[in-house]
Amino acid sequence: MPAIPFWHIDAFAPEPFAGNQAAVMLYADGFPDDATMARIGNENNFAETAFLVPYAGPEADYELRWFTPQCEIRLCGHATLASGHAMLGRDGTDEVRFLTRRAGVLTVKRHGDAYEVALPAIPTQPGEFPAAIAALGAAPQAISRSGDGYKVFLFDSEDTVRALRPDFSALGAMGDDQFICTAPGTETDVVSRVFVPGAGVDEDSVTGSAHGVLTPFWTQRLGRAEFTAFQASQRGGLLTCRLDGETAWLGGPCVTLLEGTFRY
Repeated sequence: MPAIPFWHIDAFAPEPFAGNQAAVMLYADGFPDDATMARIGNENNFAETAFLVPYAGPEADYELRWFTPQCEIRLCGHATLASGHAMLGRDGTDEVRFLTRRAGVLTVKRHGDAYEVALPAIPTQPGEFPAAIAALGAAPQAISRSGDGYKVFLFDSEDTVRALRPDFSALGAMGDDQFICTAPGTETDVVSRVFVPGAGVDEDSVTGSAHGVLTPFWTQRLGRAEFTAFQASQRGGLLTCRLDGETAWLGGPCVTLLEGTFRY
């Protein structure tokens, strides 16, 4: 039976049982087949399982892929932050680079007592989506969308975002897009909730990729390059967001709950 190094990590979490859970698995000799990774993602049943393989080229240290309990996805911020936490702790370095299939090379670096992860800053354009408004159950002030599956719904207040009770079946029927609901925050600059039922995650706990969208979205509106954010899920998560050219730097701590060996 393979014996795979395994970490269970809470990302964007200052203490256990907060932030977003990720499994991190390190393979020495290449990725297993896609069907096996899909089964492992389903077995772990976290929003994402991160699969890592050492990379010999100069542009990165590891290759990285992500699976939800249902499918492989194109970008995941919290599981990348968790992967950085695991590999920086294992290797004793201050920065690690991950080569991904659809999101380029992603960097995680130490930042004080926490970390920052560099994600693509994803621009959006105004759009319309009446079916999603009906499924969310509240009318936003504005809707924006990217060309690769991110939809942002701007609401008037944090209370409105917290009160949303979406029809997850209806949202899931629209595909594996992210439905990002956001508003000005009360204790942070920005608040959000993120729904991805089409990818097997009704409400995500803390979504790095969504903040790769929200970083350019909100820096333009706030008129500054940095802000604080809170994702108002049941677990909750605090992030710092910083726009640097075409890169969104997302900051936060991680906690390792379990480190061991995965066998199958």
